[in-house]
This record gives sequence, structure tokens and C-alpha cells, in this order.
Amino acid sequence: MKCKICENEIREVFTEQILNKYSVKYFLCDNCEFLSTEEPYWLEEAYNSPINKADTGILWRNTTLSKQVSLILYYFFDKNAKFLDFAGGYGIFVRLMRDIGFDYYWSDIYCQNLLARGFEYSEKEKYEVITSFETFEHFANPIQEIEKMLSLSDTIILSQELKPSLLPAPKDWWYYIFDGGQHVSFYSLRTFHFIADKYNLNYYNIGWLHLLTRKKIDKKYLRLIKYLNKFNIMDNFQKYKFDEIQKIMQSKMQSDMDFIRVGLK
Repeated sequence: MKCKICENEIREVFTEQILNKYSVKYFLCDNCEFLSTEEPYWLEEAYNSPINKADTGILWRNTTLSKQVSLILYYFFDKNAKFLDFAGGYGIFVRLMRDIGFDYYWSDIYCQNLLARGFEYSEKEKYEVITSFETFEHFANPIQEIEKMLSLSDTIILSQELKPSLLPAPKDWWYYIFDGGQHVSFYSLRTFHFIADKYNLNYYNIGWLHLLTRKKIDKKYLRLIKYLNKFNIMDNFQKYKFDEIQKIMQSKMQSDMDFIRVGLK
């Protein structure tokens, strides 16, 4: 079998029970350190509910991400451009970002858009940045999904728990989530560097966020972020800057309501 990222040979490393019923093999690539399951035939069953019922952190995560991503978009990219949340779930993040003032759009082939209706994406558009949170581990064909995103934007910002270079035993890493059955792809730092090289992208790690982009970010800003994280003052810095951004950006809450109401007439 071939690696879905680098196409090198992969080897079986363990077998584990998925959804408490299916015996599933896991395969590791020694070249790029990508770990994947065998072809995930159980996904339809695993996605009976697109949003994991045990995901009690969904609101906290989206609120936190909206603040962190606002800083990145405001200072490193064109804040007045269009942005896309890929696999955006119920539209929580898109609504939060539009409330802040960013021109954000939604896409998700599995989930119903509940909170960002009227702001669905168009394949004809190009986007300054695509965000995709807690999604890469769900991709059965990650290269296909990455190439789709790169056809729409030169920058992907994603959140992803990194797989340690030394493969954790099944009982030693919570992120496998065997009983949920939705996590089928796992990436290490080396995997992301390989993806960046493959598509001539720059890779940056900012806290729990990963950036794959054709844009070069000044390393002094990355050093500042590492310094703030090291001395546990990043939260205060982000709050101060986020409050500053909110005062400058114009919220789309009222204009979006007016837009939707016109469409209903």
C-alpha cells in the first residue's frame, strides 16, 4: 500500500476496534510520518451525526479561534478580502467572524448551515484565506481535499493535534478516538513540512494553528508569538489586540440582517 501523502510504501503498525465493532488496521509512512487507517468503509455510520455528540467544546473552540484568527487575518493578510471556512459545520465560526467584521463564507458537504445562511461559498470565487478547523483528521483522501482548498486560496489555516514523531501506542494517545470512528488521518510536523514542500508553500506554526501559505511571514512576528507563549502572556496580548481590532472593524451583524431580510421579500 502507498502513503496518501507522499506515495511511499506504508507498513501496518497496529489493529484497533473502531465504533466498538470493526477491527481496523492502521498504517504508518516512515518517509513523511503520516498515519492512516485502512480504507474507512465505516464512515457513513460514523457520520450519522456530522457533529460528534461528545464535542462539548464546540462553542468554546469557535469563540477562541475567532479571536486568534482575527489577529492573524488583520495583521498578516488583506483584512478587507473574502474568506472561507471549509467544512464549517453549523456556521458558528462564520457567524462569529462576520460579527467581528470579516467578509466570511461557509462550505460543508456534510453539515447543515444553521447560523450563516445566505453566506455560502462560490466555487467561482478566490479567497484570501481558507480556514479549516478540526477537519484534517477526518479526510479519507487528504491530498484531494488540500488541492481543492488550494484551488480556491493561496493560504490554509487549520487546527490540528500533531502526532508525535514516535508513534504513540493505541492506549497512550487520546486523539485516536477509536469509539467515534471519524479520525482516520494523523499528521506529524514532518508531514506538514512535506505537504508544504510538495505545493511550494511556507509552513508556520502559531500555537495550535498551522499555516500553509504562499505568503512569507516576517520571522520577527513568529519570534514574538513564541516569546509571548513562553512566558504565558499570549492570552493577555491577544485580548488587548482583539479588543483593538473590534473597535476598528465594522461588524456585519446589522448589514447581514438587512441583506437577509431583502432576500425574504
